[in-house]
Amino acid sequence: MTIRGALGGAAGDLVSILRTRLEIFSLELAEEKSRIACLAGMALAAALCLFLALLVFSMFIAALFWDTAYRLLAIGLTAGVYAAAGAVLAWLLARRLRADEAPFAVTVEELGRDAELFASVGQALDDTGAPDEDEGGEAPQSHRRTRRPS
Repeated sequence: MTIRGALGGAAGDLVSILRTRLEIFSLELAEEKSRIACLAGMALAAALCLFLALLVFSMFIAALFWDTAYRLLAIGLTAGVYAAAGAVLAWLLARRLRADEAPFAVTVEELGRDAELFASVGQALDDTGAPDEDEGGEAPQSHRRTRRPS
């Protein structure tokens, strides 16, 4: 096999590897986009429903204690419960965001494996001890280029 043929084969392999990695990336991107859209829609609907429920519940508590001396205490305690629940939810959200794995983890993992493979192939070629043209070895006669007179 000639050097040109080997380089052509290696270039073809490299293009094939890059194509596969880009396909993996595009699949992960579509999954991530779909997941984020679904989560955002559910979060918005849940927030709207909870807000309306809290509003009605707050009005119920205020109306229940309106004719008593404890109406301000009831309204204040209701607000305190909401604040505590909001703080807990914010903490859970922050913990979840820190714990989620990075998007495109499969693509990064595959690219890491590719880099290791290329490094091991390069190391194996270096370990064979075959002389390079730059290191004083001569290329076989069939691989030498000769300049044609113009």
